[in-house]
Amino acid sequence: MLKVSGIATFYGKIQALKGVSLEVEQGKIVTILGANGAGKTTTMKTIAGLLKPKQGSVEFFGEDITGFRPDQLVKKGIALVPEGRAILSSMTVMENLEMGAYHRNDKEIGKDIEDVMKHFPILKERKNQLGGTLSGGQQQMLAIARALLSRPKLLLLDEPSMGLAPLIVADIFRIIKEIKDTGTTVLLVEQNARQALKVADYGYVLETGKVIISGKAETLLKDPRIVEAYLGRRSS
Repeated sequence: MLKVSGIATFYGKIQALKGVSLEVEQGKIVTILGANGAGKTTTMKTIAGLLKPKQGSVEFFGEDITGFRPDQLVKKGIALVPEGRAILSSMTVMENLEMGAYHRNDKEIGKDIEDVMKHFPILKERKNQLGGTLSGGQQQMLAIARALLSRPKLLLLDEPSMGLAPLIVADIFRIIKEIKDTGTTVLLVEQNARQALKVADYGYVLETGKVIISGKAETLLKDPRIVEAYLGRRSS
């Protein structure tokens, strides 16, 4: 479905990605792990068209989409939920959801809004509330729901659990699993390595802009290098 081959992405003269390659199979959850500054968010922004790599390519269902604009990629079925959520704080929950479907002109937007509200019942309760007045967890749910309104084939989630209370984190990961079960493929960047690997099928570990480890999620959960660096000594 998604094939990233040897991408090298720069911020000015600073090289953030040094030949990153990864693949995402349709219907799977793939996670990217790594410390701060490893290149996780840069990878997501490059895939989503917010950054253009100087080398390498990004293919989606066999089509080279390297350098495509973000709006073009949304129409092709790639939606990004960025780190920090980036909801429209002065708009209501319902208006935020409608913005997620801005490029659509079909008659099923209302039905899709009802469907995403089944995943996020709190959003139905707060549909007339301004996005900026929601709690952090509710804003994260709104950001994910808004992305789903674009009907993505591939959902990119960048640090969805950041800054959230443990109970809300559990809800977010349950919802991620539900999204996969309804047929949407997920590429997940996450510092909560244990939770990410529990829901993922496959994982990649980035360090200073390079993939240093990859494998099935269940294998990575037991990999001594992953346990030592990201999971601690607590058993899974």
